[in-house]
Amino acid sequence: MQHEAATTDAGRGPSDERLKKRAAALSLCVAVVLLLVKFQAYRITGSTAVLSDALESIVNVVAAAFAIAGLWFAGMPADRNHPYGHGKIEFFAAAFEGGLIAFAALLILWESGHALLHGIELRQLDSGIALVGAAGVGNGLLGLFLLRVGKRHRSLTLIADGHHVLSDFWTSLGLVFGLVLVRLTGMTWIDPVVAMLVAIVLLVTGSKLLRTAAGGLLDEQDPELVRRVVAALDEQFGDGVIRVHHLRAIRSGRVPHVSAHVVVPEFFTVERAHELVERVAVAVGKQLGECEVDFHTDPCMRSYCAICDVQDCSVRRANFAGKKPLTLEEAVTPDADARH
Repeated sequence: MQHEAATTDAGRGPSDERLKKRAAALSLCVAVVLLLVKFQAYRITGSTAVLSDALESIVNVVAAAFAIAGLWFAGMPADRNHPYGHGKIEFFAAAFEGGLIAFAALLILWESGHALLHGIELRQLDSGIALVGAAGVGNGLLGLFLLRVGKRHRSLTLIADGHHVLSDFWTSLGLVFGLVLVRLTGMTWIDPVVAMLVAIVLLVTGSKLLRTAAGGLLDEQDPELVRRVVAALDEQFGDGVIRVHHLRAIRSGRVPHVSAHVVVPEFFTVERAHELVERVAVAVGKQLGECEVDFHTDPCMRSYCAICDVQDCSVRRANFAGKKPLTLEEAVTPDADARH
């Protein structure tokens, strides 16, 4: 028997979507302002390191605009052509942003290498340091805000944007340190070296985002989600819920999709088994929040008798000895016969 249930957290809905879109719009507005500030800092200083920061800010603007479009598309309800909803666009948005970050890093490496080989003339470093420092503080505050909203509302797009913006904060901090060293020592070669270090940090950040996005697009199982599901299912054993196996859990954007085989007594009627699995689905939904649950019922085997507490059983071959905790390994095993 197949059972499907979609549960929705009462705290989530249209207002939740509006908040995420407003956060993305704020990110875009701040990114445009900081881009102008950094290019002004580059114009007055001629610093390759500042140019590298400005190039990354172009990525910030493009990524923020893409995040708005991604959140709008991800918020569309499931339809006939997209039965699992449109949430995977958030993984695509994260992959796009990771690719842009990596591309910006390569441009920075090229420019800094050219400056290191041919030399560079710096000017008005005090003004440049002040502008870059102010832009860095702005990015730090924005990045923390995006991460908080993204984690609260399970939006990979906002989380990716938040990590990107925070990485911009740390690179700006490094740039300020590098410019101060140049200002104190007069050694201009420090400037392109700092830019190269910034590029390496960006390459690491971009590769991590690409890895996360690729896992989501390829339906890689979320270990933390699986552990939460196992913990929720373990609490439901008893009164006919004997065991669970063949557990699968993935995310499509913010919405988890959970499927599993629930073992029930073989003599239960279809109606009774359906009501039992419905109770389990509702309980899992309360633990996970907004999710889609797909349960399949399997009849019990004699090897389950010692962990089955159903008393009115005419086929029992062993007395009930007590409930057995559900392990992650058992839950994800496809074939129950392999363990019994």
